[in-house]
Amino acid sequence: MQYKPHVYQDHFSQLILEKPAVAGFLDMGLGKSVSTLTAVADLMHDSFEVERVLVIAPLRVAKYTWQDEVEKWDHTSYLRLAKILGTAKQRIAALRERADIWVINRENVTWLVNHLGSRWPFDMVVIDESSSFKSPKAQRFRALRKVRPLIKRLVELTGTPAPNNLLDLWPQIYLLDRGERLGKTITGYRERYFEPDKRNGHMVYSWRLKPGAEEAIYARVADICVSMKAEDWLELPPRIDNVVKVPLEAAVRKTYRQLEKDLLLPFAAGDVVAGQAADLSNKLLQLANGAVYDENKGVRVVHDAKLDALEELIEAAAGNPAMVFYWYKHDLARLKKRFPTARTLDKPEDVKAWNNKEIPLLLVHPASAGHGLNLQAGGNIIVWFGLTWSLELYEQANARLDRQGQTKSVIVHHLVAAGTIDEDVLKALQNKATGQDALMAAVRSKIHEVQLLKSA
Repeated sequence: MQYKPHVYQDHFSQLILEKPAVAGFLDMGLGKSVSTLTAVADLMHDSFEVERVLVIAPLRVAKYTWQDEVEKWDHTSYLRLAKILGTAKQRIAALRERADIWVINRENVTWLVNHLGSRWPFDMVVIDESSSFKSPKAQRFRALRKVRPLIKRLVELTGTPAPNNLLDLWPQIYLLDRGERLGKTITGYRERYFEPDKRNGHMVYSWRLKPGAEEAIYARVADICVSMKAEDWLELPPRIDNVVKVPLEAAVRKTYRQLEKDLLLPFAAGDVVAGQAADLSNKLLQLANGAVYDENKGVRVVHDAKLDALEELIEAAAGNPAMVFYWYKHDLARLKKRFPTARTLDKPEDVKAWNNKEIPLLLVHPASAGHGLNLQAGGNIIVWFGLTWSLELYEQANARLDRQGQTKSVIVHHLVAAGTIDEDVLKALQNKATGQDALMAAVRSKIHEVQLLKSA
């Protein structure tokens, strides 16, 4: 296919050519991959500035997306691509292949650095979804930091550079400039731009920006970061967000309340910490979806209200394909049982079948299809059977359909069990205030309700 770049794609390709380190904070659907490949081809075979390029990506993207992008365009189809995936033996064999671009999943970055050591051969690295390097304590960040001096050019790509807060930005910028703009350490960065927010004695649970800090951070990184929003560049049909309130019958509400009370009551006498809050939130979200794992890892079904609501939505869709996002394994099992003809994305052929409108109901976990997949040709209806606290996964998942090439308004249905933690998650997503802070606030609110009931 002939590449006819949009103005913004040309602009980003030029930035990659001009700057040895650059981040593209580009919305989903703006063509980050082809813009980057265009620059790679120029750097490799026009200016001869790089010889070997490593792309680090989420597993599914590493398996399929970059290969598809290379082969799709006339001006990049000659590039040879090798995949450093699979067993250690297969990964080592891939490193020996004659190629221009090597692609690896982010989970194997530490292995790669340890395996190659000072023999690191890649003079250019592209981090697809750089927000996966947002933790300075993560092994993948520490590993890449080791070999950063051996990398001549580095490109970061993501639509959500700070999915939780601007603390997430420091590791990504450090990999670009090795501390030149935001400081050499996360501690120094935090002390300069943030102040304690929620704390328990000496333990600080969250940080808030100091006055003027946000603008100061943006100014510091502006020369090596470009941010582009889809709404500024693409003329997409307007997205329609629909909240489907799922009422629970009286007997189910009673069961739910009792289970909720049993879960939360042990914490009513004291504060809850982050790990406990996450576990409690998971249990409450499972209950809202209709089933919960018990202490023996068995599944206890509480209600089918969401399954019934989904069945009504599918009937109303009148044969139009629908993509359903689920969260837990027992959600998937119950969905498959209720809808035996539903399919999942297990193989590349499944993506093709969906885009050919051969799959009427597609069941997808947002973490497995959150990045890189172009599914907009297959339909325009999304249903969130189970919600997620992750704003990044939520936006990335919706962007599988709501992206360039979509010809219809994407309808995003949210199944929200009335009177459950679903309502808190949806509110957080709508306010773009997701992450640990919103989760903690929701769980503490539920515990407070139990405290009031206990004292009444």
